[in-house]
Amino acid sequence: MVRLNRIYTRTGDTGTTGLSDGSRIAKTDVRMQAIGDVDEANSAIGVAIAGLSDAALIEQLTRVQNDLFDLGADLATPGDDYEPGEMTLRIVPAQVARLEAEIDALNANVPPLTSFVLPGGAAAALHLARAIVRRAERAAVALAPHANPQALIYLNRLSDFLFVACRHVNLNAGGDVLWVAGANR
Repeated sequence: MVRLNRIYTRTGDTGTTGLSDGSRIAKTDVRMQAIGDVDEANSAIGVAIAGLSDAALIEQLTRVQNDLFDLGADLATPGDDYEPGEMTLRIVPAQVARLEAEIDALNANVPPLTSFVLPGGAAAALHLARAIVRRAERAAVALAPHANPQALIYLNRLSDFLFVACRHVNLNAGGDVLWVAGANR
């Protein structure tokens, strides 16, 4: 599906980029903002993986990274036909369902929240990835109704998954960093 012989093509030198159907749009287009934010989220997850030792979580996050490439391809495919095809990647309900099952499994092992959680501790890099995913979701929502609804749902679930993954990592490293309301008054 992908074959890159040359890395630079010069086709984007004037501020446009190509979509999967061959059309070109401005690099400042809202669609490109969403695609770029998804790419940044994927990179942040890669940074988080580099600091983890939990093999099962690394495997889950690696699946997520692959899903995010699918999601980027989905966003790069204009049109309102959201069915996957031989040459068309689309996020599908099974990918969302897998995330939900993984959220439930991870969440079953962490104590209920008694406070908001500060983005820190051993899971700080995952918290950053979660925040970037939320930005990617906002950018993708700006495409609606010209975006696959499953892609939007996936991004929403992914931020939940990453939050629970953060709690899982921090639980195994001493616990969440909790917000103390008004502590510095």
